[in-house]
Amino acid sequence: MKRLFSYLEYRFCVPEFAGWMLMMLSGFFFAAATNTLSGWLYVISGVSFAILLISGVLPSRVIKDIEIVRSPIEPVSAGEAIAVELIVINTGKADKSLFQVYDFIPQNLTSDLTLSPVKVIEDLAPAQKQTWIYTLNTLYRGIFWFKKVDLVTASPFGLFRSRRSLMNKQVEQKVIVYPQVLTLNQCPLIDQIGAEETPKTYSQRYINSNANEGLTKALRPYRWGDPTRLIHWRSSAKLGELKIRELEITLSGQDLVIALDTALGWENLQFEEAVVAAASLYFYAQSVNLNVKLWTRFGGAVQGQQIVLETLAAINPTSDAQGSLEAVARLPEIPLVWLTHRHDSLGDLSSSSRWLLWGQIQSLAETSGLMIESGEDELDVNFKDRFQSLRSQLQRQVISSNR
Repeated sequence: MKRLFSYLEYRFCVPEFAGWMLMMLSGFFFAAATNTLSGWLYVISGVSFAILLISGVLPSRVIKDIEIVRSPIEPVSAGEAIAVELIVINTGKADKSLFQVYDFIPQNLTSDLTLSPVKVIEDLAPAQKQTWIYTLNTLYRGIFWFKKVDLVTASPFGLFRSRRSLMNKQVEQKVIVYPQVLTLNQCPLIDQIGAEETPKTYSQRYINSNANEGLTKALRPYRWGDPTRLIHWRSSAKLGELKIRELEITLSGQDLVIALDTALGWENLQFEEAVVAAASLYFYAQSVNLNVKLWTRFGGAVQGQQIVLETLAAINPTSDAQGSLEAVARLPEIPLVWLTHRHDSLGDLSSSSRWLLWGQIQSLAETSGLMIESGEDELDVNFKDRFQSLRSQLQRQVISSNR
């Protein structure tokens, strides 16, 4: 019965509660007129059936000449709001009144899918346009499609309801939700890339011995083997322990590839953290003037902020684990940051590469990297705070086999 009524609603019309009542009363008066042969009962039943017939025909005509145009939607980052704009146009020659516009939200775009957005149009003159704008808070990164809009009316008498779906190019619209990009003040994983092989050029200001105070990037505790010329004596005397200056360095022109492992086995939260980490590392590497690229199994190496964000928005785990390893092995011999959940893939990295591992490490790899501990996926937490644990982990010192 539900499928039958749905079919009738889209193809013709279905009775509302008042329509069912009038149909029952009309049948009652017609039966009474047949038994009593009373003329006034025939008139009442005849008028009632005429009203039902008109009420069943007019709703579909009200929404027949209504067109919907959806405006392009600007890309946003996960957690931000998008503005959806629909333009309702009356292309007919008669006024259209008392109809509703229902929009259908793509799955997983937002957390609140209990009710579809609805707009009531009271009156729309011929060739008139009316704009409807509403906002949605995005929940996850991805590429989503708005594909369908419904027009619903029971005008003019409210006895029968008719529905019409619009699924055309004017209604369809793509929305891209980029992964969140974390702001990193420092990232030793990137800063130490190529430290064993590439000489780092200190800032020209450091050559002047009178300008040492302006070149200190940060202070850290003294470790065995640090050169004594980098000790910050004033802070060491004040704090009672030796402090080492981390100087501003120039890595301009050095090549770097950030590669994301897309083999199956990721937990949902871990993979989302890996995508956020890839985007954050890419933007940090750009900020220190590295020639950085993003590599994925099927997309290959891409470069440029917009294309990188779009690639990360659309990416999902695949079942081709062996293909991922072979593809990584064929990458040029340049520094690589490998984001993975598989410990066995770390052995294929070159000595100049680094890794980020989600999971337990079984033995210390030949290369350096970071183990990432996933946080809790709590939707009631402020979205901007969901990846703060990941942010702090990306800024800590790397695990090295040389220590």
